[in-house]
Parts: sequence; structure tokens; C-alpha cells
Amino acid sequence: MKKLSRTALISVYIIIRAIILISGIRAFLEGHIYASFQCLLTLLLLFLPSILDRRFNIELPNALEISVILFIFASTFLGEVQGYYEQFPLWDSMLHTVSGFLTAAIGFSLIDILNRSEHTKFTLSVGFSALFAFCFSMTVGVIWEFYEFGMDMLFSTDMQKDVFINSISSELIGSGKVYVESAMLNGNQLQGWLDIGLIDTMKDLIVCAVGAIVFSIFGIIYLKTRESGWVQHFMPRSKKQKP
Repeated sequence: MKKLSRTALISVYIIIRAIILISGIRAFLEGHIYASFQCLLTLLLLFLPSILDRRFNIELPNALEISVILFIFASTFLGEVQGYYEQFPLWDSMLHTVSGFLTAAIGFSLIDILNRSEHTKFTLSVGFSALFAFCFSMTVGVIWEFYEFGMDMLFSTDMQKDVFINSISSELIGSGKVYVESAMLNGNQLQGWLDIGLIDTMKDLIVCAVGAIVFSIFGIIYLKTRESGWVQHFMPRSKKQKP
């Protein structure tokens, strides 16, 4: 089973890198510089698991590594280059939920590795592990939103997707909810009030929290029982420690 999983991991690496490389070269030849840059960024991000493995002596379970690879591929290549964010309304929410789940797993693992280290003279509680995993996941989510905001401000992208809303609450306009029947921008009538990324950002953080909470609950059960299950396949561990 372990050999089969490793074979699957290598196959995923080869197929995804080949797809991205071919698409990046094609985009560059056709003059789509932003798309080619995103392909290059995706290829670089795919080296993250191996860097963690070698630099920090951390063993990533095959299930987690494959999930991270697919997540990077789905977010940067399919989402940005192939336009899945626009084609599929729930694509962004799905990815942020998965990111909350995966980063919570990493947060749990950090405390678990610390607790099981022979150099540690104290043990952190299961409840603290869950709280740390949740906070770690949300911090990563916030940093990503900083990145989206920075890209939008510096390079005029639209990573924080704009949406039209039909009602707002604002002290500048008046107390209570204000319904927007029409709005104009540069002489063009809009479908409603243009929200420039706030709703998208908050929605991303909420679904990230949902993913983090889900793993935290199962993580608590795993740490209390240490029974073999799917949770251990998503938790990195130190190569110096026994499973």
C-alpha cells in the first residue's frame, strides 16, 4: 500500500508539472505574460513539500503531499490561468475550505511533534493543540488575503473578486439598511452597488474557519485515542520520531 501510494504521488507530480510546463511555454509564446508567470509560480510552489522534507527533516504523509500538490494546482493554475474562479462560482470557496483543513493539520502536527520531542520538558494539552491548529490555519488564511490585496493594489489584478450587492448599511449614507436600485460608474449603469472585495475576503475567511474547525475536531479525537485512522495520513511528523 505504501509503495502504491508513493507511485501515485510520483505520477501526480509528473503529470501536473508536464501540464503546467507546456501551458506556461504556450502562454509565453502567445504573449500572455501574466499566465506564464502564474505557471512559473505554480512550478516553484510545487517544490514546497520537498523543501519541508529536506530542510526541516519532516516526513509528509503521501495523502497530505498529494493533497497539497493538487491544491496548488487547483488554485494557481486552474483558478488563475484557466479561469476556474470565474467559470465555477464555488471554486474559490472550495479551495479556501480545503486550505483551512490542510493548514489546521499542519498546525496540529507542529504541537504533536513538540510534545513528542525528547527535548521538550512539558506537554501541551489536546485543547491547546486544537486552539493552536485553528489559529495557525486562520493566520495563514489572513496572510493569503494580504497577498490578494497586495496583488490587486500593486498590479491591478482582481484576486479579491468584486461582486454586486443590492443593499448596504452605512453611517455615511444613512442609518439602517439602504436598498440600491441603481448605480452609475463612468456613465455606465451597474447591476447594483459594487463591493470591491470585502464580501469575498470575509467569505474566504469564514469557509477557511469551517475547514479548520472540522480538522480540529477530528484532530482532538485522534490525539486522545491515537487510533489508526485517516487523520494520521494528513499530519506531518518528525523523521526522528516513531509513528
